[in-house]
Amino acid sequence: MFQRHKKQLIWVTLGVFAIVLRQMTGTHPEWVEQYYSRGIFLGVRGLIDYGLAWLPFPLLYLFVPLILIWLSVRIRRFFKNRIPLKEKLIGGGLSVLAFVGGVVFFFMVLWGFNYGRVPVEKVMQLEAYPLDVAALEQELLTETRIITELRMAIPGSDTSALTEKHFPIDMEQQLRDAVEKQLALYQYPVFGQVRGRLLYPKGIFLRFSSAGLYFPLTGEGHADAGLHPLQLPNVLAHEMAHGYGFGDEGTCNFWAYLACADAQLPILAYCGHLAHWRTLAVHFRSYKPEEYKRLRESLPPGILADIRAINRNIMEYPDIMPRFREAAYEAYLKSQGISEGIQNYDRVVMLVKAWREHKGK
Repeated sequence: MFQRHKKQLIWVTLGVFAIVLRQMTGTHPEWVEQYYSRGIFLGVRGLIDYGLAWLPFPLLYLFVPLILIWLSVRIRRFFKNRIPLKEKLIGGGLSVLAFVGGVVFFFMVLWGFNYGRVPVEKVMQLEAYPLDVAALEQELLTETRIITELRMAIPGSDTSALTEKHFPIDMEQQLRDAVEKQLALYQYPVFGQVRGRLLYPKGIFLRFSSAGLYFPLTGEGHADAGLHPLQLPNVLAHEMAHGYGFGDEGTCNFWAYLACADAQLPILAYCGHLAHWRTLAVHFRSYKPEEYKRLRESLPPGILADIRAINRNIMEYPDIMPRFREAAYEAYLKSQGISEGIQNYDRVVMLVKAWREHKGK
């Protein structure tokens, strides 16, 4: 049996080995940081970014059809194979396990081990802690002041919502430069050129309560093409941060905030701060709805128009199976050692506050 199903058993073994190794390294993040994130992974990035990333379209457009073709051929062979049913079922089951094992193995080797690296707050010496309501309100007021100033600095802006015409043609390059600048500032190695792609059809992520995706098997970040232009900079920077070796969602939100906030163009800085303002606003509204309502009504007309435009755009893509998506993603994040699950996205609130205190801002 071993000789007949040798290939399948090898892939199953590799998948199990990757899972076991991930569990073993979970208690030694310094190993992951030194040998994988700052070592092996940099080689992976180089192979991807200087191999196929130059193509003018997302690699997913090639990857998905090829996988579907391969699966259809395998399924067709399964049904055409004239061998005893028992042997066919054993072979088919092993083939499924081999496929899963292969996906797990390549996922971990190409990117997944980054989930176990040293937390960014430890490397940057930040003291991150949960915010009480008073601190949350202060952060929201600070961001309100910042977005008000930035909105007025955007060329061609008025009281109507900003549109695609206000954004630079080379936005991907500018965001990549901004992400790399922040990483280098804190002594993180920057190698390769992570792509941030727009993925069609519109709503492909939004209908599943998401805005983007980093796909380790192609090494590219993606943002839903249906997003409002005001959301794109933050989402693209977030996915690029994944591409540079960070699995934690809150950490990638943090890098996106720093990158956008320090961008040369006021429009990109505004989008980064506006994204953080909206995150803070959601939390503050749950504690003090009346105070939030008054704050929102006091915003300049242009900012109000931007927020309303974003919300209207989101409503155009209602969720499909939201409970299933949340349960599945919650389980995925926890399986990667992120105990808080989906709430990990909001860790950016603590990180930004800690960074602001560390910098004395």
